[in-house]
Amino acid sequence: MPTGFLTTHVLDTSLGTPASGLKIDLYRLHGLAETLVCSMTTNADGRTDTPILPTEDFTTGTFELIFHAGDYFDAIGTDAQDPRFLDIVPIRFGINDPDSHYHVPLLLSPFGYSTYRGS
Repeated sequence: MPTGFLTTHVLDTSLGTPASGLKIDLYRLHGLAETLVCSMTTNADGRTDTPILPTEDFTTGTFELIFHAGDYFDAIGTDAQDPRFLDIVPIRFGINDPDSHYHVPLLLSPFGYSTYRGS
């Protein structure tokens, strides 16, 4: 049985605070097919209350996190543009070790973002 799990943390670098209330979807990719695994929303610390992919559901493969940045920026009153420079932020990544903690953080602003494999 795998012991790994998947987490994220979203920081709003334009405000210097956690991005609270940001919707995140996780998809598992199979070639051109995508399967929605779960949807979650970040808490006051910019994290999800539970792992996005907990140990009991953890598996290797290709995944994509979809961060609904435009909705988040609308909700906090960021000056809206039509269209927004960033709306949906997809991060596609692979999981190849079923016993590792995969942490995929997002540093976000209305005009840019950054990610990395964290710990």
